[in-house]
Amino acid sequence: MTSLLPRRRTLWIIFLLAPATITMTVFVVWPLLSALRLSFYSFNGLKPAGFVGLENFRQVLFESPYSDWTYNAFFHNVIVFVALMVFENGTAFLLAFALLKTLPGHRVHQVIVFLPVVLSAVIVGFLWKLLLHPLFGLVNQTLALVGVPPHAWLGDESTALGSIILANVWHWVGFPTLVLLAGMQRISKEILEAARLDGAGDGVLLRQIIWPLIAPSVTIVCILTFIGSFNWFELPYIMAGLTGSPGGSTDVLGLYFYRTAFGSVTSGIQDFGQGSALAVLMFIFIAGVTTVALRILRRREIEV
Repeated sequence: MTSLLPRRRTLWIIFLLAPATITMTVFVVWPLLSALRLSFYSFNGLKPAGFVGLENFRQVLFESPYSDWTYNAFFHNVIVFVALMVFENGTAFLLAFALLKTLPGHRVHQVIVFLPVVLSAVIVGFLWKLLLHPLFGLVNQTLALVGVPPHAWLGDESTALGSIILANVWHWVGFPTLVLLAGMQRISKEILEAARLDGAGDGVLLRQIIWPLIAPSVTIVCILTFIGSFNWFELPYIMAGLTGSPGGSTDVLGLYFYRTAFGSVTSGIQDFGQGSALAVLMFIFIAGVTTVALRILRRREIEV
């Protein structure tokens, strides 16, 4: 009888893991393997026309104009990542510290800060398109009160990408705020009180005590920000369109991949082989950088 218990436990674990395993296999592993296979073929519409080896990879990386579009989109993803690290996560760090002080109504403020995160990206995109509208948008109306002339924020190449980044910061700042706040709340109150008694102000407390001690939370925030920045699709698609208008100034790898694989109304170009190659390159880049970054950030956690 006792010999049957480990077997029953194993069967029960397999039964519990089966739904998640099947879902991941069907919706994640199988599409990845299919994209890898299809990236080695040329296509006639959505039908493979012949094996071409690494030709699709060569075209998207080294043949103009495809390579120009690839590196332009990649450069914009880098800008998005840096901007979100500085503005979104920097703001989240300060908000988390403010919420840590448990000022009156701090629990309500936690809900308010996190509330935009639960909104759909579609809703956020259309909301900010209305706010940034050049004629009746609230942003231009507010700036007009101080004498600033109206501006087409999403129609100007110099401000379009920044405007979408601003919308993304508003949408997601609540998530890193709560992650960092959770890390701060794990710090012993005795440590913080001792630092206060030694005369440490907020700046010293943040730089020399809190920042090193929340290293695990910082690791989570940095990795998720990187992955999200290079998988960016919903907001630029909703706010600027599939072609990354105006003039490709908001084009990112997600848009370029989708446009290449499935075509668009304006370009009419569709090459599922090149699109699959782009998807594979994006996966390799994100997975590789994430692996290296995790090793570096984990090492920092141990050192502190």
